[in-house]
Amino acid sequence: MTARILLVDDDRAFRLSTAELLREDGYDVEAVASGAEAVDEIKTGHFDLMLLDLRMPGIDGTGLVTALREWGYGIPVLMISGFGTVDAAVHALHAGADDFLTKPVEPALLSDRVARLLERRPTTDPDRQGVGGLTGRSPAMKMVFEAIRLVAPAGTTVLVLGETGTGKELVARSVHELSPRSNGPFIPVNCAALPESLLESELFGHLRGSFTGAHRDKTGLFQAAHGGTIFLDEIGDISPAMQHRLLRVLQERELMPVGGVRSIGVDVRVIAATNHDLRADVTAGRFRDDLFYRLNVFRIELPALRERRADIPLLVEHGMERLADSGSSRPTVSPFAMRMLQAYDWPGNVRELFAVLESSWIRSGRHRIEAQHLPAEVRQSIGTSAASRLEPRYRADPSPSDERSAIVNALEQAEGVRSRAAEILGMGRTTLWRKMKQFGLDANGSESDPP
Repeated sequence: MTARILLVDDDRAFRLSTAELLREDGYDVEAVASGAEAVDEIKTGHFDLMLLDLRMPGIDGTGLVTALREWGYGIPVLMISGFGTVDAAVHALHAGADDFLTKPVEPALLSDRVARLLERRPTTDPDRQGVGGLTGRSPAMKMVFEAIRLVAPAGTTVLVLGETGTGKELVARSVHELSPRSNGPFIPVNCAALPESLLESELFGHLRGSFTGAHRDKTGLFQAAHGGTIFLDEIGDISPAMQHRLLRVLQERELMPVGGVRSIGVDVRVIAATNHDLRADVTAGRFRDDLFYRLNVFRIELPALRERRADIPLLVEHGMERLADSGSSRPTVSPFAMRMLQAYDWPGNVRELFAVLESSWIRSGRHRIEAQHLPAEVRQSIGTSAASRLEPRYRADPSPSDERSAIVNALEQAEGVRSRAAEILGMGRTTLWRKMKQFGLDANGSESDPP
């Protein structure tokens, strides 16, 4: 079903050009010039997303999103402003916006942010089991979905564990969106991406003059997340000093800005994530045991993609839909390419899968993805596996029946494409043609006159 977007901006040129861009991306767009018109549209129709200008005559963006949240509307809001400052972004997020962009907006960035916000909508499609942007049918993922649904309304601190690229932030967003805090802000923080001194200021804020360069007061992300959820990714990488400060926030529900003398109370749900073995880190003295127990109230463990290969076709379908959102016809994947995707071990998990799909789609000329469009390491996943089974037979001077069976199997896997079958068998195409002729096989591995 096509997503409906409400665009609210008093700049006519920006409104028209942005509406056209979104329509090219395949969305149904309604564009209005004021907050009052937006209220009328929302009361009379359903929208999946709102793009909202921060500064407008009459009802401005902050006032409108605040009113919507008070009225109980959970529509995702992407705030856009020509006056981009950190304070403006924090204020917009605190008011209830889900994301923030500054003008001029790059079309590719806008398309990406819109797609990401729409992805987060919880799905109830029985043919695509999942929560929010998470998808799967495997027993392991069903357990994840059930855990999210159980913990979301409880308000409990959650610890999400899993390898890089498994979707830990999607889990956190899903917990937030299914919770009573869904109308509040969701603020993700990558703890590993910031040095300790900057991380402290970002999380807890600082007062003017508290250190060199602190020319004004700064609101911390914990305060910006008041009434909502803060997601602390890569929590296993924070320093012992930061572990102590975070423990105080979790215990006392209050924080001390850098340079401050008075504590500030905060009402924030904390969801943390890591790819570390935190129990091992506690044993080794790298992570505080008291902080671990505060974080590990409810644990959700995400399986690696190689542990749920049955979900790969569903994830590929989801990835193809994401590519189609960019305005092109929906791409497809050949059965042989799909088998290669399912055979690969995916060290980068779902994130790597989606990156491979996009790059392969580009290589295909934005048409059907064939095996030759996949990266070499993915192509080799099935070839290496088959070759490892066949190679000992060739080294041991295989019997004609074994050799013939191996060729028939490779031709079936390659769907009759001789170059692919030769790659699977680890032999040249001329050699394969000669052996097919010798055994009387056609391209499908069936009995026939020699080709």
